[in-house]
Amino acid sequence: MLALAAVAFITGAIVGAHRGSSPDIGLAESYARSWVHRDYAQMYGEISPAAKQQTSPGAFAAAHREALRTATVTGTAIAGKARSHGAGRVTVPVRVHTRLWGTLTLPLTLEIVSSEGSPKVEWSRSQAFPGVPEGATLTRHTTLPRRATLLARDGKILAVSPPEGQPGPRSYPLGEGASAAVGEVGAIPAARRSALEAEGVPSDAEVGTSGLELALDGRLRGHPGGELLAGQKVLASVPAKGARALRTTISTSLQEAAVSALGGQLGGIVAMQPASGQVLAVAGIGLDGQQPPGSTFKIITLAGVLGAHIATPHSQFPYASYATLDGVRLNNANGENCGGSLELAFAVSCNSVFSPLGVKLGAPRLVATAEAFGFNHDPGLPGAERSSLPAAGSIQGELDVGSTAIGQGQVLATPLQMVTVASAIADGGHRPAPTFERDAPRGGAQAVSPQVARTVRHLMTEVVREGTGTSAAIPGVVVAGKTGTAELKSCNSSSPEGEASETSSSSEGGESCSGPTNTDAWFTAFAPAVHPRIAVCVLLVKDGAGGDTAAPVARQVLEAGLR
Repeated sequence: MLALAAVAFITGAIVGAHRGSSPDIGLAESYARSWVHRDYAQMYGEISPAAKQQTSPGAFAAAHREALRTATVTGTAIAGKARSHGAGRVTVPVRVHTRLWGTLTLPLTLEIVSSEGSPKVEWSRSQAFPGVPEGATLTRHTTLPRRATLLARDGKILAVSPPEGQPGPRSYPLGEGASAAVGEVGAIPAARRSALEAEGVPSDAEVGTSGLELALDGRLRGHPGGELLAGQKVLASVPAKGARALRTTISTSLQEAAVSALGGQLGGIVAMQPASGQVLAVAGIGLDGQQPPGSTFKIITLAGVLGAHIATPHSQFPYASYATLDGVRLNNANGENCGGSLELAFAVSCNSVFSPLGVKLGAPRLVATAEAFGFNHDPGLPGAERSSLPAAGSIQGELDVGSTAIGQGQVLATPLQMVTVASAIADGGHRPAPTFERDAPRGGAQAVSPQVARTVRHLMTEVVREGTGTSAAIPGVVVAGKTGTAELKSCNSSSPEGEASETSSSSEGGESCSGPTNTDAWFTAFAPAVHPRIAVCVLLVKDGAGGDTAAPVARQVLEAGLR
């Protein structure tokens, strides 16, 4: 009986306490939970009619989001029980995790009023963030530390800021020769403003806008410092903390060689370590120049055909000067008659073989293979453009598939993408993740099987040994490569009756009907073919045939890398 009496007493005490709980406390706890979960619609439903007349639901939510962004909030939680202070004033302790000021424990102060017999929150803008006195505004004052120094892989300075506290622009000791790789700093771009504000970066700060300065901006900026203010009251403060000098993957000698090889030509060059994906040099529009890749795309088509067991290097194809797809002729360059083995057709870049092979492979498998090599994906370097081709369902008919298979149609690629394709073949089918960071872990994914990669590598060596890429040959070194000559304005396809066609075609090895200014010249390669140390891609815009103009430029960069 004593035990039963004790249980009854405890139960009664709990029930009594619950019944005696203040409605104001209950509302404050409910409101605080909604604040923690950022349920602004629920919160708005709990404010007074007078407060609703002063602010719309959208403005109410925006005020809270702005406060969280100002404080660089990453998470929130209830930190204790609600307490009444009389006269309708209730506080709920909350824990606020921030990027800039660490974890803060602050009171969420609410003014509770009665409205038609029910408690409501008499909301004002100061209540959008805990710890802000009535009538005060949450603000912050932040600064960035001195921007870290950028170093090449050999320790040479690529970019440096004046000493702490001394005004002046950032300087680039290697000058224009490294500008495409190093990039620039400038005002915060509109597209990044919201994200950087959430990290505590001042709105008037200079940040990386291109090249290494953009790709490594987060590591170069250091940690902002400053004060979080509620009116005149300092809620939190933290000193700015600069980052250490950052050594990158850029080789100064290779960078100079790439810039020198490109000269004043409109185009782009990217050099890469195949196994690691480390970018060694960038010249011109190497990261963001999107152009039809022409026959360099045949590396992908070949890989897809081999992986699907549609053909082998020794498969034989009839000699022809064109292929007929959907009743339209897709010509070889200059009406060249080519065919024979797949190995030979790849070496001389024969459209009349590869366009029908693309049709046999089919749009779904062709697109899937291209995406495995990185097309339609973020390249992984901020500021680098995505390379793309249409979805399989949008590539309709034999002519579209055949044109896509030879890097025309609606295919667009950057030199960064095509050097990544070459690197994947060089590294046994593993597509590397491009990076400017020497300490970055090895990333990427398997694009094709090692067996397929070995076969494609062998066929790429034949391109340089006796095919369209002989201008890239280096004495004593086996080079694997692929030329590309992408037609910019269609004029090389026709119907059997000779009527002009809308379809683009590759004009490998020679001029199109409009001359060399109607074609982009491409060459992508790696060397040595076995145990490769460097991969290169060269794009020369409106500069003729890849084997004639791009391959010799690539050879200069390969030689510099091998030295």
